[in-house]
Amino acid sequence: MGEPLKTFVGGAEVEVPNSIPAIRAALPEVRREDFDRAINEAGVHEIQAVMRHWMLEAVPDPEAERILDRLARDEAERRSVA
Repeated sequence: MGEPLKTFVGGAEVEVPNSIPAIRAALPEVRREDFDRAINEAGVHEIQAVMRHWMLEAVPDPEAERILDRLARDEAERRSVA
């Protein structure tokens, strides 16, 4: 499995899960079924990209979540005006 992967979230260094069981365990329970399906459907040429996607989802980034929330509000406002 190798050394743990690390990244910075909000200026703090955090470990990123880097195995299928570790990623699954780090996800909220409501996302685990989607994770299982994505992993099980991934082919040999897709598995790395699928794992990277879910690794990042398993490590919440408050700043990214704030940006996504703002974008969702902006989109909802734009649609209500149109």
